[in-house]
Order: sequence, then C-alpha cells, then structure tokens
Amino acid sequence: MQERLRRWRLVLGGGGADGTGCELRGQDAAMDGALSALYGSRRPDGPGGPGSRAAGLGASAPSVARWLGDIRTYFPTSVVQVMQRDAIERLGLSALLLEPEMLEAVEADVHLVGTLLSLNKVMPETTKETARAVVRKVVQRLEAQLSTRTRATLGGALDRSARVSRPRHRDIDWDRTVRANLKNYLPEHRTVVPERLIGHGRAAQSVKKDVVLCVDQSGSMAASVVYASVFGAVLASMRAIATRLVVFDTAVVDLTDELDDPVDVLFGTQLGGGTDINRALAYCQSQITRPADTVVVLISDLYEGGIRDEMLKRVAAMKAAGVQFVTLLALSDEGAPAYDRDHAAALAALGAPAFACTPDLFPEVMAAAIEKRPLPIPDMTEQR
Repeated sequence: MQERLRRWRLVLGGGGADGTGCELRGQDAAMDGALSALYGSRRPDGPGGPGSRAAGLGASAPSVARWLGDIRTYFPTSVVQVMQRDAIERLGLSALLLEPEMLEAVEADVHLVGTLLSLNKVMPETTKETARAVVRKVVQRLEAQLSTRTRATLGGALDRSARVSRPRHRDIDWDRTVRANLKNYLPEHRTVVPERLIGHGRAAQSVKKDVVLCVDQSGSMAASVVYASVFGAVLASMRAIATRLVVFDTAVVDLTDELDDPVDVLFGTQLGGGTDINRALAYCQSQITRPADTVVVLISDLYEGGIRDEMLKRVAAMKAAGVQFVTLLALSDEGAPAYDRDHAAALAALGAPAFACTPDLFPEVMAAAIEKRPLPIPDMTEQR
C-alpha cells in the first residue's frame, strides 16, 4: 500500500489536493523536483505555498544543465529523451541549446538533432563544434543500427533484379540454374535438363540502379531529414547503387557530393521555410538518365506550395518512362504525420501511393522498388 501511495504522490505532485498524505524523502524528493521543474504549474496560493508544485527551470544554461544531469540520474534514456523534448517545447529552451555547456549535458536523439539543425543558422561559432559532436554521435548510432540490414536486404534485391532469363554462357548462375531445374532430372542419364537458365547481369555493369532521395526540409520533416541522410550515406556506400540526395523547401539543393559524411549533409540542410515539390521533382527529373533502372523516393508531407498540376504531371511522366516512384509521408518512428490528403490521393491514383514509413521498414520498401514488385505499404490507420 505504501509503495502505491508513493507512486501516486510522484504522479500527482503533492499539495493538499493529492489525497495521498505521503511525504517524499531522499531520491524520491529529488525525482519529484526534476518532474516539478518541467511539469509543475503555479497554483492560486502562489509560489512556495501548499498548493504549488515547484516552479520551472529558470532562464540560465547552468540551471538547465544541472536539471539535465538530474533526469539522466533518475530516469532511463527513453524517458530522458521525452522529458528533454517536452522541456524544449513547453519551456521554450531552444535558445539555450546554443550554449555548449547545455549541449554537453543533453541525451542526444533524433529529435534533438532536428532542433539543432533548425538553429544551425543562428548558432554561434563557439557552439557549432559541440553541436556537430552531438549530431555525429546520433548519426553513428543510427548507422550502426541500420546499415547492416539495409546492405543485406538491398544486396539481395539487386542480385535478384540483375538476373536474366536468357543469359550468355559466361553469365549463367549454375547453382541457381541447377536448383531451378531439379524437376527435370533424368536418372538414366544422371543429368539435369536446364529448361530455364538463370543468370547474373553482366559484370561490366557495376551500377545496377540509380536511387534519387528527394527530401522535404520543411520544419515538420526534421526526423525524416535525419534518417534520409543516414540512409543516403549507406546507399552511397554500395557500389551497385548510384545515389543522389536532393533536399528542398522553396529552393533545391543537391547534397550528393556530401554523402560520404551524413553530418555534413545534415548541416547543409536548412529546416523550415516553404515547400515547392514541383520544383524539386523538376530537378530530379532532369538528373535521370536510365529511367527503367531508377528509383525516385519523395519524402514529404505533400503540403505543396508550388504548382500542383505540374507536380502530378511530372510524377506521371516519370512513371510512364519506367521510373519506380515511391512517396513517403515521413521516414521516422512517429507514425502517420499530418499530410495533404488530396495530394496523397492524387498520387495514389497515378500508382504512387503515399504512406509513412519507419526506418526499420525502409530497406524492405527499397528492395520492393528495386525489384519492381508491390510495396509493403503499412496500414495507415494503425499508425495514428
């Protein structure tokens, strides 16, 4: 019973109205103070009175840095990241992220990276190196999580898409050919009749697919920009894929030359601003030289500020030329975002259904696009 009262006391925050009569001591009191600083609110009987839960983080980086250290002591990482995000949103602490001592105390995650990128243009030089170190730590962690599965999944898809049914003798995959024709084994001759030959694509074609990632860098797409940059770097490391990364708002920036370092990619973005999808797709379309071997991935919430009809015509033209066109409303763990439903429906009518995609699902989506088979589209109703 006492443990239950303790938990309710931590949830309710104390004061005469919580009804528990439970007094917190030691670490419990410290935990309550950390929670109060973020989620507490002043009540009518005023600061320090019996009805008030402690009052905020103050306005200085040192006090915030101490609070960040406290919550990392008392709570697991997943909870710390939620509390940090709430502090930035509820208490307007974005400006304090420009100070190195606070950045060094932060538990870095994708959302913090997005916040730092949005502050990039106003960040003082004394803070930029610390910010880059924070971003690099997150990027390296994501690469370690995502790269092995991505390479394995897409490597298999590339091999399968490169096989041909009428290969030259030197290109025959004998192991797969024998296994595919075992039903034609003739015992009396102790041989297999190869009715169907399976071969690899010609070895001279080292690049089998072109992939264009076209990423909306409006403020709502921050997490998607982070994940797209990491995946772009992973794809660029695969010799069989020629990868291009294009980010856009009302302007279009080609960051392909930066793909060897996703941190440079991220600091080359500028989160916020308007959106001109049509202009971005026009640029991507101009870069396509092998439409039948090209996958274009548009990552956007589809709130188009450009010319809607022209955008749809470009998508239709690319698909008619043989391009595999994929529309992702988000590339993040957050589920289905807010998006323009009319534009999503129009793209679906063109055979380019729009859906939100988690990082774990992205390799499967890319593999399906490379092999030109139906995409593994999740149920959008389950993502809300």
